[in-house]
Amino acid sequence: MSESSVLPAIAAAAGLATAVGAALGWAATRLRPNADPLVARIDALLPQTQCGQCRYPGCRPYAEAIARGEAEIDQCPPGGESTVRALAGLLGREARPPDPEFGPTRPRMVAVVDEERCIGCALCLPACPVDAIVGAPRFMHTVIEAQCTGCELCLPPCPVDCIELRMPAAARPPRGRRAA
Repeated sequence: MSESSVLPAIAAAAGLATAVGAALGWAATRLRPNADPLVARIDALLPQTQCGQCRYPGCRPYAEAIARGEAEIDQCPPGGESTVRALAGLLGREARPPDPEFGPTRPRMVAVVDEERCIGCALCLPACPVDAIVGAPRFMHTVIEAQCTGCELCLPPCPVDCIELRMPAAARPPRGRRAA
């Protein structure tokens, strides 16, 4: 095949790809799925840890279950009492303490990798629901504290127990300073 016969084919393929892309872009802006505004409002009140402690695979599925009346508003340990109160106010229900069956409530924590002990197995990477762990196989990993939700899902797959939960740096007292 000569170069002069290939160029028109490439131009036609590029033109077709551009037209299909433009049509899909237009459709995406005009054709939105019917999103339930109540689900969105419930989801906005949840802590977005995506931890699964509520026995749903993430905060959005839990919000959908609450909206359908299939789940109670007290199943989110990371959200604690403040989330239960906010959900009760939104839904006109009575607030009650978080159900201990779903786990204890505690202050926000973040995962921290002990870099000396990390073997770079990468088993923690797929376990993190918010992609807060950075690393590659056979290299040390670290956690982006601002993205970590403290869900604890990275702890069980670690074969050397080099990940622990700590208070976020902003919440820790400065080193070397004592309370008066």
